[in-house]
Amino acid sequence: MGPFANNVRDVARILQTIAGRDPNDSTSSTAPVPTYADEIQKPVKGLRIGIPRDYFAEGMDSGIRAKVLAGIDLLKKLGCEPVDIRMPHTDYAIATYYIIATAEASSNLARYDGVRYGLRIEDPTLLGMYRKTRGAGFGPEVKRRIVLGTYVLSAGYYNAYYVKGQKVRALIAQDFRDAFQKVDAIVTPTSPIPAFRLGEKSNDPLQMYLADIYTVTGSLAGVPGISVPCGKTSDGLPVGLQLFGPAFGEARILQLAHAFEQAGGATL
Repeated sequence: MGPFANNVRDVARILQTIAGRDPNDSTSSTAPVPTYADEIQKPVKGLRIGIPRDYFAEGMDSGIRAKVLAGIDLLKKLGCEPVDIRMPHTDYAIATYYIIATAEASSNLARYDGVRYGLRIEDPTLLGMYRKTRGAGFGPEVKRRIVLGTYVLSAGYYNAYYVKGQKVRALIAQDFRDAFQKVDAIVTPTSPIPAFRLGEKSNDPLQMYLADIYTVTGSLAGVPGISVPCGKTSDGLPVGLQLFGPAFGEARILQLAHAFEQAGGATL
């Protein structure tokens, strides 16, 4: 999870509140939480920013490319040092993500059956109650992911899809670890295409999924990322510039994002 806000400082304030150990959540980390409001004030001069050529391949909208490159130039003017890097398994990110994410959705959402908690639609039979509850409680996209996830977890396809997806996930995570041996942060576009209208791609989920190509890699690798406004296309559509940091490197990407914002990155 991550906060939305009107500016980077407010993101830092919210993160300060939600980060850190929660004694009621065994999955939360015991890693120390820095004071983000102080961290974002630090100068960015001398920081090495990785520019992965794999994220600037064919298929990216020309207006998006121009604005993101202008954003990189702005970071260079702030004193950042650009470094060309390779992320060779990026092309497999979408397929890997939608195997693993749907499998997790299928597993985690099985609990919402109307018996223990959540929505319940009554029916004379137990099976009828299950069907009505899950039919009414989940929207089309959630149902699509549950069906796909159940498929990849089934006995005949578990090794062919889910296990293989986890192996590729490990390779993508290794790409990031290798990159962060050379750089302090990674700069990419947020999306390869301009913003589309609400619901425009609802009938074509594959195209909608492809728009996630640059954001799902960080989720697969378990690293923090932030998207900040980076001007608008000639059609007036917003462009996002994305920053990735190493695991528990939120302070560094907030620092870069704040410097970019203060330098006028949103109006490029």
